[in-house]
Amino acid sequence: MSLISGIDVTAGALNAQKTRLDIVAQNIANAQTTRGADGLPYQRQIVSFETELARKTSQLSGPSSSLQGVRVAKISRDQTPGERIFDPQHPHADASGNVVMPNVNLAHEMVDLISATRVYEANLSVARNSRQMAMKALEIGR
Repeated sequence: MSLISGIDVTAGALNAQKTRLDIVAQNIANAQTTRGADGLPYQRQIVSFETELARKTSQLSGPSSSLQGVRVAKISRDQTPGERIFDPQHPHADASGNVVMPNVNLAHEMVDLISATRVYEANLSVARNSRQMAMKALEIGR
Protein backbone atom coordinates (compact mmCIF):
# COMPACT_ATOMS: atom_id res chain seq x y z
CA MET A 1 0.00 0.00 0.00
CA SER A 2 1.43 3.36 -1.00
CA LEU A 3 0.97 6.57 0.93
CA ILE A 4 -0.90 8.17 -1.95
CA SER A 5 -3.65 5.52 -2.08
CA GLY A 6 -4.02 5.77 1.68
CA ILE A 7 -4.48 9.52 1.36
CA ASP A 8 -7.06 8.90 -1.39
CA VAL A 9 -9.10 6.80 1.03
CA THR A 10 -8.84 9.50 3.69
CA ALA A 11 -9.81 12.20 1.18
CA GLY A 12 -12.95 10.22 0.32
CA ALA A 13 -13.83 9.99 3.99
CA LEU A 14 -13.26 13.73 4.43
CA ASN A 15 -15.61 14.48 1.51
CA ALA A 16 -18.26 12.12 2.87
CA GLN A 17 -18.14 13.66 6.35
CA LYS A 18 -18.26 17.17 4.87
CA THR A 19 -21.49 16.22 3.12
CA ARG A 20 -22.81 14.83 6.42
CA LEU A 21 -21.91 18.08 8.20
CA ASP A 22 -23.66 20.10 5.48
CA ILE A 23 -26.85 18.03 5.81
CA VAL A 24 -26.83 18.26 9.62
CA ALA A 25 -26.41 22.05 9.36
CA GLN A 26 -29.33 22.17 6.91
CA ASN A 27 -31.48 20.13 9.31
CA ILE A 28 -30.67 22.45 12.21
CA ALA A 29 -31.33 25.55 10.10
CA ASN A 30 -34.78 24.23 9.12
CA ALA A 31 -35.82 22.97 12.55
CA GLN A 32 -38.66 25.52 12.66
CA THR A 33 -39.62 25.59 8.96
CA THR A 34 -43.31 24.71 8.96
CA ARG A 35 -43.89 25.19 5.24
CA GLY A 36 -41.52 24.64 2.35
CA ALA A 37 -41.90 25.15 -1.39
CA ASP A 38 -44.08 22.03 -1.54
CA GLY A 39 -46.39 23.42 1.17
CA LEU A 40 -45.33 20.79 3.72
CA PRO A 41 -43.14 21.06 6.83
CA TYR A 42 -39.42 20.47 6.37
CA GLN A 43 -38.41 16.81 6.60
CA ARG A 44 -35.12 15.85 8.18
CA GLN A 45 -32.54 14.51 5.74
CA ILE A 46 -30.32 11.50 6.39
CA VAL A 47 -26.98 10.71 4.76
CA SER A 48 -26.25 7.06 3.92
CA PHE A 49 -22.69 5.90 3.29
CA GLU A 50 -21.34 2.92 1.39
CA THR A 51 -17.89 1.47 0.85
CA GLU A 52 -16.14 2.19 -2.38
CA LEU A 53 -13.32 0.33 -4.04
CA ALA A 54 -10.63 2.99 -4.10
CA ARG A 55 -7.74 1.30 -5.95
CA LYS A 56 -6.28 -2.14 -6.48
CA THR A 57 -2.60 -2.37 -5.63
CA SER A 58 -0.31 -4.13 -8.08
CA GLN A 59 1.85 -5.95 -5.51
CA LEU A 60 -0.93 -7.91 -3.85
CA SER A 61 -3.68 -10.08 -5.24
CA GLY A 62 -6.96 -11.25 -3.87
CA PRO A 63 -9.84 -9.51 -2.13
CA SER A 64 -7.66 -8.18 0.69
CA SER A 65 -5.60 -6.12 -1.76
CA SER A 66 -8.32 -3.62 -2.57
CA LEU A 67 -8.52 -0.46 -0.55
CA GLN A 68 -12.02 0.43 0.50
CA GLY A 69 -12.99 4.01 1.08
CA VAL A 70 -16.33 5.53 1.88
CA ARG A 71 -18.66 7.66 -0.18
CA VAL A 72 -22.14 9.09 0.12
CA ALA A 73 -24.61 6.53 -1.25
CA LYS A 74 -27.70 8.71 -1.00
CA ILE A 75 -29.38 11.49 0.90
CA SER A 76 -32.92 10.55 1.86
CA ARG A 77 -35.77 12.11 3.79
CA ASP A 78 -36.71 10.85 7.24
CA GLN A 79 -40.35 9.77 6.97
CA THR A 80 -41.03 10.11 10.71
CA PRO A 81 -44.02 12.41 11.22
CA GLY A 82 -43.37 15.78 12.82
CA GLU A 83 -44.82 16.86 16.13
CA ARG A 84 -48.23 18.56 16.14
CA ILE A 85 -48.47 21.55 18.43
CA PHE A 86 -51.45 23.71 19.31
CA ASP A 87 -50.79 27.28 18.21
CA PRO A 88 -53.88 28.92 16.71
CA GLN A 89 -51.94 32.19 16.13
CA HIS A 90 -49.41 30.51 13.82
CA PRO A 91 -49.93 31.40 10.14
CA HIS A 92 -49.71 27.71 9.14
CA ALA A 93 -52.20 26.44 11.73
CA ASP A 94 -55.03 24.25 10.45
CA ALA A 95 -58.72 24.82 11.24
CA SER A 96 -58.34 23.27 14.71
CA GLY A 97 -55.29 25.43 15.56
CA ASN A 98 -52.66 22.68 15.20
CA VAL A 99 -49.36 23.17 13.40
CA VAL A 100 -47.28 20.28 12.08
CA MET A 101 -43.65 20.95 12.94
CA PRO A 102 -40.60 19.53 11.16
CA ASN A 103 -39.38 16.14 12.35
CA VAL A 104 -36.00 17.59 13.36
CA ASN A 105 -34.81 16.77 16.88
CA LEU A 106 -32.11 19.31 17.77
CA ALA A 107 -30.51 17.05 20.38
CA HIS A 108 -30.16 14.26 17.81
CA GLU A 109 -28.76 16.70 15.26
CA MET A 110 -26.18 17.99 17.74
CA VAL A 111 -25.03 14.43 18.46
CA ASP A 112 -24.71 13.84 14.69
CA LEU A 113 -22.82 17.12 14.35
CA ILE A 114 -20.32 16.23 17.07
CA SER A 115 -19.88 12.70 15.69
CA ALA A 116 -19.27 13.94 12.13
CA THR A 117 -16.85 16.57 13.41
CA ARG A 118 -14.83 13.99 15.34
CA VAL A 119 -14.66 11.62 12.37
CA TYR A 120 -13.62 14.52 10.12
CA GLU A 121 -10.88 15.52 12.59
CA ALA A 122 -9.64 11.92 12.81
CA ASN A 123 -9.36 11.64 9.03
CA LEU A 124 -7.65 15.01 8.85
CA SER A 125 -5.12 13.75 11.39
CA VAL A 126 -4.47 10.69 9.21
CA ALA A 127 -3.79 12.95 6.23
CA ARG A 128 -1.42 15.14 8.27
CA ASN A 129 0.45 12.12 9.63
CA SER A 130 0.77 10.61 6.14
CA ARG A 131 2.23 13.86 4.88
CA GLN A 132 4.70 13.99 7.77
CA MET A 133 5.74 10.37 7.13
CA ALA A 134 6.31 11.13 3.45
CA MET A 135 8.42 14.17 4.32
CA LYS A 136 10.53 12.12 6.75
CA ALA A 137 10.99 9.42 4.12
CA LEU A 138 12.25 12.06 1.69
CA GLU A 139 14.68 13.37 4.33
CA ILE A 140 16.04 9.86 4.91
CA GLY A 141 16.62 9.42 1.18
CA ARG A 142 18.86 12.46 0.88
